[in-house]
Amino acid sequence: MSADPTAERADRSAAATANDVDLWFDTGDALPGDTGLEPIHDREYRVRAYRLSADTILIRGAVRDQKPPGLYISYDPDPVTVHHMVVELEVAFPALEIQRAEVVFETFPHDTCGSITDHYRALEGLSIARGFSSRVRELFGGPRGCTHTTALLLAMGPVAVQCAWSMRCWDNDPGDVPTLRIGSADGSLGEAWKMNANTCHEWAEDGGVAYAQASRGEPWGVPVFLRDRVAALGVDTGLAE
Repeated sequence: MSADPTAERADRSAAATANDVDLWFDTGDALPGDTGLEPIHDREYRVRAYRLSADTILIRGAVRDQKPPGLYISYDPDPVTVHHMVVELEVAFPALEIQRAEVVFETFPHDTCGSITDHYRALEGLSIARGFSSRVRELFGGPRGCTHTTALLLAMGPVAVQCAWSMRCWDNDPGDVPTLRIGSADGSLGEAWKMNANTCHEWAEDGGVAYAQASRGEPWGVPVFLRDRVAALGVDTGLAE
């Protein structure tokens, strides 16, 4: 870790400009190993979000379907891509309203597949927080859209909500030593936790553990995914163990 957190962020930004994404994320395979199994199809969803400014988030998503070498054309040495759709959403923060939506079809099966892309501009003006999935199905489900693009959008919505936490962390002072910047551990996010209400069993109003703690104004601890990192870096969370 750099002794200067600001300099470290600048180094990472320079690396990102050079498309060295491996310095930002683990891009390895998220699936278990497939040794001994014969693959017949691969579907990949990739969604990545960027801070354009203090009040704008860019969310890029892609879905790609591939068939293994030799499956569709005997002795073909290379995989065949059958679908590849890309979606870009510019989202206002903290309102989480879509300001711009663009859909591009890179690979598709039918000559007229791309005729539906402009229909997805109906996303502009929608909230990507509450009710987004239902609205996407209503506008683009079944014959009203592209099955694969619509499925991708349903995967992109939750990323925008995750970005609300990222945007707040970004603006928190990193300090001169490793610091827990997420803020949720000590209950300092005010009313922001309410965006999670009824999104899963932990945040259920009628019995979710995290919901109950947050609604009482209590800290809900260091997230499980951060505990090992906190320990390894010697970060003082300010919370009683």
